[in-house]
Amino acid sequence: MSFRIVVTVVTLLMAGGSLSQGADETVALEAFESDTLSLFKHDDAVTIMADRSQSLIVLIGYCAAIMAASVGGGWLPSIFRLTHTRMQTTISFVGGLMLGIAVFHLLPHSVHGDNSIDDSAWWMMAGILTMFLLIRCFHFHHHGPLEISTAQEDPCAGHDSHDHDHKRSSQALPVIGQPYCHHAHQLSWLGIAIGLSLHTLIDGIALAASVEADAKYPSQMVFYGLGTFLAIMLHKPLDAVSITSLMAGSGWKSRSRFLVNLIFATMCPIGAALFVLGIRQFSGMQDTVVCAVVAFSAGVFLCIALSDLLPEMEFHSHNRFRLTVALTAGVLLAYGITFLEPPHLH
Repeated sequence: MSFRIVVTVVTLLMAGGSLSQGADETVALEAFESDTLSLFKHDDAVTIMADRSQSLIVLIGYCAAIMAASVGGGWLPSIFRLTHTRMQTTISFVGGLMLGIAVFHLLPHSVHGDNSIDDSAWWMMAGILTMFLLIRCFHFHHHGPLEISTAQEDPCAGHDSHDHDHKRSSQALPVIGQPYCHHAHQLSWLGIAIGLSLHTLIDGIALAASVEADAKYPSQMVFYGLGTFLAIMLHKPLDAVSITSLMAGSGWKSRSRFLVNLIFATMCPIGAALFVLGIRQFSGMQDTVVCAVVAFSAGVFLCIALSDLLPEMEFHSHNRFRLTVALTAGVLLAYGITFLEPPHLH
């Protein structure tokens, strides 16, 4: 009897030890899984921080390059003879590039987030209307120095005629210091400068949103938002020429023109900074906000591109082949940039 009791007690002790060991192993396994998950979360956080730091560096570099292009563009009439044909060819190429960036880059990227195609369409329409109203209010979308008549006694003669023949198309545009039509009065440059500054502020927001959208899909391509950057950088010199040439025609000194152009050049970095700081206020909704801004930017780019390209069909009957080739080259460049992006973005 006592032997059976001893055997029973030993058996119970062994079973208890096994249960205790099993419980300890379970606790250890749970602790290991918790540590592993924490490690993965830490690695993900480090990766996200690294991507954000990299995208911020890229954005700063973009803004610096755009500022340099804008400041340099303001001095183009002083150091380079801008002919009508050269200006129109450049405008056609940049317009085609912006058109392609809007269609091949910005609009598709806006649909990849939480926004549906209908949401993107609404935001794109908002961008088109916003830019249309800005152009309507400030009349700022005129690139390059104003043309003058060959008649020395009347600088405004023939100003209303838009039927340029081939001979006139090769005529050089006036350099700084030549007389301008009465439309370039003392305050005309101010309205254009304000309109272009607002336009450039929106460009900065679009640039930052494009970089942010691409940075969410890490790849070997480190130049996030490359297409948007190229379109803005190539377009800013044309805007700067509009401001500085009108100021020169109004009698402003070179120092004043430089200061105004420098202030104008800072609008893009300011817009980018506003987006970077503002997106942090939308915790949990950042993807939705980024997609909305990218779609809005697509509408802005479409409006700008078409406002550059459509007048050519009516007012520039000369050099049709050359301008068409430039337009096509810009569109093809925009499409070619898509091959540098992650495959799942297209």
